[in-house]
Amino acid sequence: MKKQKDVELSRMFAYAGNYHGLTVLGCVLAAVSTVLSMLPFVCIWFVIRDLIHAGGQAGAAQTGGAHYAWLAVLFSVLSILMYFLALNCAHLAAFRTATNMRKEALHHIVKLPLGYFDKNASGRLRKVIDDNAGLTEGFLAHQLPDLAGAIVMPVAVLILLFVFDWRLGICCLVPMGLGVVFLKQMMGGDNATFMSSYMTALETMNKEAVEYIRGIPVVKVFQQTVFSFQNFHGAIEEYKAFASGYALKCRMPMTGFTVALNGTFVLLIPVALLLLSGVTGQAAYEDVVLDFLFYSLFTPVCATMMNRIMFASEQLMAAKSAVSRVEAVLQEKPLPEPAQPQEPKDASVVFEQVTFTYPGAEKSALNGISFTVPQGKTVALVGASGSGKSTAASLIPRFYDVTAGRVLIGGVDVREIGRKKRMEHVAFVFQNTRLFSDTLLENIRAARPEASREEVLRAAEAAQCSEIINRLPKGLDTVVGVGGTYLSGGENQRVALARAILKDAPIVVLDEATAFADAENEHRIQLALGELTRGKTVLMIAHRLSTVQNADEILVFDGGTIKERGNHEKLLAQGGMYVSMWAEYQTAVSWKVGKEVTE
Repeated sequence: MKKQKDVELSRMFAYAGNYHGLTVLGCVLAAVSTVLSMLPFVCIWFVIRDLIHAGGQAGAAQTGGAHYAWLAVLFSVLSILMYFLALNCAHLAAFRTATNMRKEALHHIVKLPLGYFDKNASGRLRKVIDDNAGLTEGFLAHQLPDLAGAIVMPVAVLILLFVFDWRLGICCLVPMGLGVVFLKQMMGGDNATFMSSYMTALETMNKEAVEYIRGIPVVKVFQQTVFSFQNFHGAIEEYKAFASGYALKCRMPMTGFTVALNGTFVLLIPVALLLLSGVTGQAAYEDVVLDFLFYSLFTPVCATMMNRIMFASEQLMAAKSAVSRVEAVLQEKPLPEPAQPQEPKDASVVFEQVTFTYPGAEKSALNGISFTVPQGKTVALVGASGSGKSTAASLIPRFYDVTAGRVLIGGVDVREIGRKKRMEHVAFVFQNTRLFSDTLLENIRAARPEASREEVLRAAEAAQCSEIINRLPKGLDTVVGVGGTYLSGGENQRVALARAILKDAPIVVLDEATAFADAENEHRIQLALGELTRGKTVLMIAHRLSTVQNADEILVFDGGTIKERGNHEKLLAQGGMYVSMWAEYQTAVSWKVGKEVTE
């Protein structure tokens, strides 16, 4: 069985597609460039040798030295050219790899149920997909060619170290061996998991930063800067403690690694002096001096090689961790699609003994609830926050699968309806409306991309958006959101209703559709809701009980169960939870802010 690192590397290369060959070619060219980069040192040694052996014959030394000098220049130019070509090949493959990683991840996450995004904040997903793809791109474009060179370099170095004088070669090899020992201490043991923990800490900081920035308007209004900053500050402190701890762990090995690589002359000079003291004759003396000069010139190359290996190893760890995190997103399973999709017979909705528990939760959010929304009827869900209303509504378009029981649309289990057909049957208006940074036209047309401009305009008018369109500088063609015009919460809600009207689905789920509306906007939204829900099957969630008085049936949720059911009059007559809720609502709407007037 392949090692995990081999699997990660093979997946990294697989993302390159047809450009995989360029990655291999880039590594080969980088290896050739590394070998060529060492040959000028040999040529320089020959130049020095000729100068020393020529003695007083300057002409002969100049002739031989010039030959080797030009060879040194040639090898240097060829090395630079090969490295340039290697980087070009590696960059082309790296760009394609990063692009394919982003595309595959984005194509996959759009298939995941909406519940997945409740568990994974947008800041974290952006970090996982975008930054990790960029990190992999950097590794393939720069560090992988260097790694290929670093793998080839030790072989070439070992050959050169022992070609001239094996005794001086061992002197250069000992510090390199010590460097490997210290390098293993930094990269092995508990530190081997550093990169995974490092990425996790960065993702946490990124998520908290996004959440904090999004909440700045609320923070500034209520002057809660210190308290609101706690989560973000805690993430920064956690990262700081982690990074500092790792740095302290690596302090001694890194110091030893640096000293070992730069301490070659501590062995080289005494051994060279010892060798000189044991030779007789001018020729033998010159040979030892020449060998010492070669190793003096070549020693910095050994240090460069070890630094390359260390840096490339660190980047390899980061790249493997990046690929594994993108792979973790790709391994998230979409909800299974039926082998033989069935067609709903009508637009009714039925819950049969439905129990649901959120992934990772210990307590069920819904416990054996059953109710029916007949075709063309309106059922309202009311209750305290956390009672299970929104959870029940999210099971209709199958944002999650039930833990037990069944949810049926038109007599067919939602799990047996194809995704496209299911979404054609259900329009969902969320409490928090999201508008794209695009024209108002395209924001509404997102519900049905093939809709004509006239159809979009009719839907906007039905959703009471005419006043918004007339006020905007370019009407439907005005860009809203970032870089454009901002709309109020109530206006955003009307745009969302325009989307739902344009979609024209037979089942409409309304989750607090008037949550952010002021008095004027609420009136307009109610008119839009009347247009949207005419002749439709409607499941309505609301805290404002005035919006559910005319519902055919009202279900009172509490603790994941249905405590009461009936229409408005029937529930008031029962004298139960609904009566208390109604009384509290009536008291709330009668509140007035202002100075009390006394006679």
